[in-house]
Amino acid sequence: MPNGAKANPPNVLLILNDDMGFSDIGCYGGEIETPNLDRLAANGLRYSQFYNTARCSPSRASLLTGLHPHQTGIGILTYSNGPEGYAGNLNKSCVTIAEVLRQKSYTTYLSGKWHIASSLTEPTDAWPLQRGFDHFYGTIIGAGSFYNPNTLTRGNGNIENEAESDPSFFYTDAISDQAVAYIRQHKKTHPNAPFFQYVAYTAPHWPLHAHDEDIAKYKGRFDAGWDRLREQRLERLVDDGIIHPNWQLTDRDPTQPPWTEAEHREWTLRCMEVYAAQIDRMDQGIGRILKSLEDTGQMDNTLTIFLSDNGACAEDIPEGVTARELVDQLMIAKAKTRAGKPVHFGNDPSLMPGGEDTYQSYGTAWANLSNTPFRLYKHWVHEGGIATPFIVHWPAGISERGGLRHNPSQLPDVMATILDVTGAPYPKEYDGHPILPCEGESLVPSFASAYGARGPLFWEHEGNAAVRIGKWKLVRKYPGPWELYDMETDRTEMHNLAAEHPNRVRDMAEHYRRWANRCGVIPREKILELMKAEGGTAFWEEEKQK
Repeated sequence: MPNGAKANPPNVLLILNDDMGFSDIGCYGGEIETPNLDRLAANGLRYSQFYNTARCSPSRASLLTGLHPHQTGIGILTYSNGPEGYAGNLNKSCVTIAEVLRQKSYTTYLSGKWHIASSLTEPTDAWPLQRGFDHFYGTIIGAGSFYNPNTLTRGNGNIENEAESDPSFFYTDAISDQAVAYIRQHKKTHPNAPFFQYVAYTAPHWPLHAHDEDIAKYKGRFDAGWDRLREQRLERLVDDGIIHPNWQLTDRDPTQPPWTEAEHREWTLRCMEVYAAQIDRMDQGIGRILKSLEDTGQMDNTLTIFLSDNGACAEDIPEGVTARELVDQLMIAKAKTRAGKPVHFGNDPSLMPGGEDTYQSYGTAWANLSNTPFRLYKHWVHEGGIATPFIVHWPAGISERGGLRHNPSQLPDVMATILDVTGAPYPKEYDGHPILPCEGESLVPSFASAYGARGPLFWEHEGNAAVRIGKWKLVRKYPGPWELYDMETDRTEMHNLAAEHPNRVRDMAEHYRRWANRCGVIPREKILELMKAEGGTAFWEEEKQK
């Protein structure tokens, strides 16, 4: 019974990756080999205008709860830097998909990154097992070494020693393999019951860590440089119907040189090759997960969703960043390798990335390529920061194969969609606490065909703000003024129409103001005042300079 029928509630497999651009994977125009994601797309649906919230923690909170992140207690990250709504801790005004589905007799599993709890070492009521997951294996922190991550946890117990004592450990593989084990074990122990499996990769978030054989696969793949590769990606996106041919390619980031003038060419290319290898390794793991579904006879009635938590990341890891900042204050690194060698932190062109003893990022120019054809990056809510690939695959529920959908949608819609296909009721109260109404709209109508306009879409992160109503998007890069774009004719945001439509700007800004007040958005100026008053860490001092 195709196109969203609930006769036999499906399993739900939700796959999220970390800091990947809109056009990196093969089925969205990229050069990176992702045959397993491409297969899901070819046998399911791709959405061209699905949006995240521009940052790791807020996106996870919104995805899992069906609310806007400020409503959940995750206003910026999981480091406390403000009053209620910015505490960096999942609150009791929301429920997770896992909590909802457990009430529908689903068994719930999480393999990978959590990053929505302020306590990184001691279990709290914001940890996975306390928020609806029957089984958890992964990390509480938001980033770290792929060879030896901090906060590696099973259930509520720290198991970092497992990575430290295993020379073959690699976090991307561990996430995939645990997901496979959960799926196979579930079929044995609960053969007639559905499951919810959340797979939350840290790839391709920095640091640039990858296997030599995966890196070697991309030797020469990016030698044409970011300028030509951006043009080629746009051509493929247009040919595939994902991007309209009238939308212009954005200019190269003005802070970056033409490829012909790029310095440290060998190291620069290696950065992108390692980044590609990180995504490649993830796709290999997704292939093993899909095989476990096939082997256990569960592929047809599993709703599989894939997306990224924000646009590509242009953050630099400067030479001279100290171990104290990354290791002691932020807990996103370890000072030494498992073999006892010191880890060198920072983008040093004399050190090739990839190995455990390096901690580097791929930088602005390659992030600009990853977000082709859009501008800006993670942190900002122009299209480059919030546009994500979004793949939906469900053979028993979606009859079309390889379809495209251009309906604008955003993270809260995932909860609404899962409620729709499973028949699970969304609670008004949970565990004695009143629950805010779900903010999402179900995507099930789009499973059969393109459908009508969604209600307004809203974003805010670090003062960067936007509202989209129909074809119009009002957006600002903090602390700059509002800009207005027609998304039908100019989704790459090249032609600001704010001066030509002052009444529309005023009306849409008022829509945004009402939403921000309702959802607990605190003006950026107030956040900066609080951060200054509290002293803050070096991390937050850097945040203020953005």
